[in-house]
Amino acid sequence: MELSKDIRAKVLKFQKTEITEYHIYKRLARRIQSPANAKILNDIAEDEKRHYEGWKKYSATEVRPRWLEVWFYYLISLIFGFTFGVKLMERGEEAAQKNYELVSSAIPEAKIYQAEENEHEQKLLALLDEERLEYAGSIVLGLNDALVELTGALAGLTLALQNVKLIALSGLITGIAASLSMATSEYLSTRSEKTTKNPIRAAIYTGLAYIITVALLVLPYLLFENYILDLAITLTTAVLIIAAFNYYISVAKDEPFRARFLEMAGLSLGVAAFSFVIGYFIRQWLGVEI
Repeated sequence: MELSKDIRAKVLKFQKTEITEYHIYKRLARRIQSPANAKILNDIAEDEKRHYEGWKKYSATEVRPRWLEVWFYYLISLIFGFTFGVKLMERGEEAAQKNYELVSSAIPEAKIYQAEENEHEQKLLALLDEERLEYAGSIVLGLNDALVELTGALAGLTLALQNVKLIALSGLITGIAASLSMATSEYLSTRSEKTTKNPIRAAIYTGLAYIITVALLVLPYLLFENYILDLAITLTTAVLIIAAFNYYISVAKDEPFRARFLEMAGLSLGVAAFSFVIGYFIRQWLGVEI
């Protein structure tokens, strides 16, 4: 079949996408220890290869994968988890899949490929089971508690003490003690519940999320002498942490980003504003001068 120049260009682009994703899925499947997850990714990879061969019948041309993209998503998957990496990749391809309809008049298989991309692969992706997502609730607990408590505590301490070293010292002591307390509470809570989660792992995820958040929030007070600037950086860091984590969850677990982000950011900043005012009045009431 003779293809127009425009349709041929689209077909070659589809081919390149399919063979690129084939290599990504194959590399991830070899890396994953879970046989069930490896099988799912291998099945998707074979679908991508079959689509590539189908497009090649019309273009009569071999194309090379986008190797930079292959290694980008592979590394993203190693760092943030294969579920996040795969779903991020598929989200990026949603717009490209809409172009299948533009060539369906000349290539009947285009609608079949589009249906498989939209339905079959998404169903397979929903079956992926990854430990770090199973413990996402524990991570949320640690992050949310640290963000709300520490932004509030640091805001109150900033106006009450007005000394960056004392604020940092107080924040670290409060944060470390609270992280141990939260990890212990998560261990006891998980142990009492009838779930598949391991109590020790749940406690570790909660404690690590808490202590990392504490370190990032207190860091400005260790670097800069202006306590107002430090507070501004801390609050900005809190919002960025909330945005990054909620984006991760929205991609990996197919949950809405905006509502979760606004809720967490509103709570953290609201508590910080309230604590800032309380710190001022407590300082005036006690007559503390440092």
